[in-house]
Amino acid sequence: MIFVESKLKNTTELINEANKSILFTTMRPDIVMERGEGMYLWDTEGKSYLDFMGGWAVTSLGHCPSVLKEALINQCNTLINASPAYYNRPMIELAKILTDNSCFDRVFFASSGSEANEGAIKLARKYGAKFLNGAYEIITAVNSFHGRTLATMSATGKKVWADLYEPKVPGFKHIPINDLDAIKNSITSNTCAIMFEPIQGEGGVNELDKDYIKTLSGICKEKGILLIVDEVQTGLGRTGKLFAYQHYQIEPDIMTLAKGIGGGYPLSALLAKESLNIFEPGDQGGTYSSQPLGMAAGLAVVSEIINKNLSLNAKVQGEYIIKKLNAIKSKYGLKNIRGKGLLLAFDFPEDKGKEIAHKCLDKGLLLNSPRPSTIRLMPPLIVTNEDTDLMINILSDVLDTI
Repeated sequence: MIFVESKLKNTTELINEANKSILFTTMRPDIVMERGEGMYLWDTEGKSYLDFMGGWAVTSLGHCPSVLKEALINQCNTLINASPAYYNRPMIELAKILTDNSCFDRVFFASSGSEANEGAIKLARKYGAKFLNGAYEIITAVNSFHGRTLATMSATGKKVWADLYEPKVPGFKHIPINDLDAIKNSITSNTCAIMFEPIQGEGGVNELDKDYIKTLSGICKEKGILLIVDEVQTGLGRTGKLFAYQHYQIEPDIMTLAKGIGGGYPLSALLAKESLNIFEPGDQGGTYSSQPLGMAAGLAVVSEIINKNLSLNAKVQGEYIIKKLNAIKSKYGLKNIRGKGLLLAFDFPEDKGKEIAHKCLDKGLLLNSPRPSTIRLMPPLIVTNEDTDLMINILSDVLDTI
């Protein structure tokens, strides 16, 4: 057996090779992350970074949690892949823990949030074809984000994507959030579903009003159309409850999960009510759907979130972060501190979000700026008061220089 040994010995060589061989899709700083543990990442130069970005809400248990490592090792010693043509034990166990702890009855597993949302779109259109005389349109929100496949980009309400990759997949309407008149005026005989994020993450942490969501649920029931909640970013404890829809006393028809469900392992899920168990053989699938290794990862992560009540920690720590941000609010002109649990954001008077995030990176703190004047915080669910205190100290040092 021949092993190819890497000849790239230092960071400069690695970055030079990346600039030659990695397809450009985004701006990346000239650092290479090499290892992680808990709330921290380390690069190839040995520099540590306090992670308040959490891989975009992915590393729900922190970096390299022992429970996930052990689950993957044990499953690797048992069964890695059996094809989606067969059941496997962790697949059944993960489906059970998700349905036992939610209002849903059925689960389809995939690898990414885009795949889960594609599945939700297909299921809604299948429902429209069978029960709504061929209705196929789905209403989504302005500033929403549902993925990067062609259909999920079409569902997404980002203005900068409006003319990208035309022609888009037809059948989507984008309306402003918290505007009931806009929803009512958009529903026609062609509408099969309304799809929304309870809190828009990529859009800048924009929360839908509680009364709006409850009224929306009632409209869907009255009209016989489906309510789909995209919880790719808000699910699995992120907002202070296991699922964000539980804040609003509603029962959606479909929910999508990804990001935090695998704790860093690529995994997603589409959950639906029993009445939507309507796919026929060949309608939906995927080579890696329900792969045992991914199922073991998801089972370990979801079990840990539930058993350790990390949803409660997200609620408590989120309140602490907001308290600490409010303490420096007037000094630095912070505005509109918002969010639930550990999906939080705040704004600046000027468009300095990218500059602030870059300077924090230099000082060993990972933050995200989804909009020019906005900073978003999505730390792992294991974050502590001490982590937040350090984050605030570094952020304050940066703001002092701007």
